[in-house]
Amino acid sequence: MEVFMNCLKAFVVGGFLCLIGQILIDYTKLTPARILVSYVVAGVALTGIGVYKPLVKFAGAGATVPLTGFGYCLATGVEKAVDEYGLIGVLTGGLTATSAGITAAVVFGFLASLVFNSDDK
Repeated sequence: MEVFMNCLKAFVVGGFLCLIGQILIDYTKLTPARILVSYVVAGVALTGIGVYKPLVKFAGAGATVPLTGFGYCLATGVEKAVDEYGLIGVLTGGLTATSAGITAAVVFGFLASLVFNSDDK
């Protein structure tokens, strides 16, 4: 029963974050790229003021998988690096914490470009 409740919490929180994004796409003139960047910045900001960490503890993957989770990862990486290395951690912490995700995005983007042909619309 505990596994079901964890899955349900992740589904509800992740679905709510996606719902907000869909509403922004449907009812504003924001481009998808601006919405994605806004999600990352919101994740950093919410982590900075201490709101996002309790949400991650509550929802798990429902809060860490969306782009707000990438912002959360950036912010926690910077926080850890600043505690460990001082001011230089501001520059290195975010990249260190998210290096695996950035590498995966670049590698899979490159592989997709080899498989598919892109055309201008």
